[in-house]
Amino acid sequence: MLTIYNTLSKTKEAFKPLEGNKVRMYVCGMTVYDYCHLGHGRSMVAFDLVTRWLRYSGYDLTYVRNITDIDDKIINRANENGESFDALTARMIDAMHEDERRLNILPPDQEPRATDHIAGMHAMIQTLIDKGYAYAPGNGDVYYRVGKFVGYGKLSRKKIEDLRIGARIEVDEAKQDPLDFVLWKGVKPGEPSWKSPWGPGRPGWHIECSVMSTCCLGESFDIHGGGNDLEFPHHENEIAQSEAATGKQYANSWMHCGMIRINGEKMSKSLNNFFTIRDVLDKYHPEVVRYLLVSSHYRSSINYSEDSLRESKGALERFYHALRGLPRVAAEGGEAYVERFKAAMNDDFGTPEACAVLFDLVREINRLRDSEPQVAAGLAGRLRELGDLLGVLQLEADDFLRAGAEGKVDAAEVEALIQARLQARADKNWAESDRIRDQITAMGVVLEDGKGGTTWRLAD
Repeated sequence: MLTIYNTLSKTKEAFKPLEGNKVRMYVCGMTVYDYCHLGHGRSMVAFDLVTRWLRYSGYDLTYVRNITDIDDKIINRANENGESFDALTARMIDAMHEDERRLNILPPDQEPRATDHIAGMHAMIQTLIDKGYAYAPGNGDVYYRVGKFVGYGKLSRKKIEDLRIGARIEVDEAKQDPLDFVLWKGVKPGEPSWKSPWGPGRPGWHIECSVMSTCCLGESFDIHGGGNDLEFPHHENEIAQSEAATGKQYANSWMHCGMIRINGEKMSKSLNNFFTIRDVLDKYHPEVVRYLLVSSHYRSSINYSEDSLRESKGALERFYHALRGLPRVAAEGGEAYVERFKAAMNDDFGTPEACAVLFDLVREINRLRDSEPQVAAGLAGRLRELGDLLGVLQLEADDFLRAGAEGKVDAAEVEALIQARLQARADKNWAESDRIRDQITAMGVVLEDGKGGTTWRLAD
């Protein structure tokens, strides 16, 4: 049985969909004012992993991940660039999709954009006003009345009285309480705006997700996810808005993934300590980056470093070496490994333990590859099958192991030298064999001799 750690209850819970076998999941997506950094990649990969496992487990999943395509950062960046906000967001959305494809991230079933749901936001805001949970002070803004929602703080365990300490109202705000947050922002000079019952303006950040999620999935749904930096205030405010408007529980389970950290600090654009996904992929194979992100538990933080990426590369090399030279056949055997893998994944998507199972499977493949090659090939098929659930190990072994060789070495020349070395060895001309090997090594190539012949890869 699948168990999921629910941030709302702070415990692992047996997962039971609200409606039969159907699972509805909403994940907070990107604010598209710049290229995605690796921290965004962490969230995208984490919930891609959840998606793959839920579907493998037989659930009928609808996965929705939104795009925030209007906010202060987008407006400011578009002005800096001298372009329209929608030209900027279109460019960044295309770049995001390219990053996802390179990281082998499956597209969500629906990808709603905030600017397509303005009318729905107006409707929810008006409902909140009618119920006394929101107010329009007459300056074009609309605010949510935090103190009226009895359950405020139940996700983050924050208390209203503690939050009020040090809170204040800015000079240009018309809040009744410093904790109140904006639902609709009155237009400012030079900003894009939409008509509304309260005057021209644009939505606040939090209302976007409440509207897009309930529009796509209904007033109550199974899983709401995102990075753990969104737990407060964004997700807390989503709960307050949605449950006040509908009178129903908003999301049944809340999942939050950990952050990418650099020197102990969260990777973020505001701290200027971020690496974009494309920057990292220019240096490392996409599967290396993906394995780094899936090999740690989704709730844990990951410390980004060159060492951690080298470790990820080394792990994948071990997997692909085990697959190398074995024919692609259907998965067969290794049922005990499958059961261990399932147990790990059903325990709150325990990928570290699942990866440990793959290493054990590799050892068994290597043990049997010479004595029982058919059995080893069936287990290699099993390794690929389980690897696919993590989004890895679907390449040809040589394609991965020789990745990056193009432009660095002449593959035909390497192959010719290998044949010459093999002939020298057959002639027992050991000096010539050693000379050729040294020549190949000087090219930055590592030779690997085995019973199946000699293969090669680039040196690290």
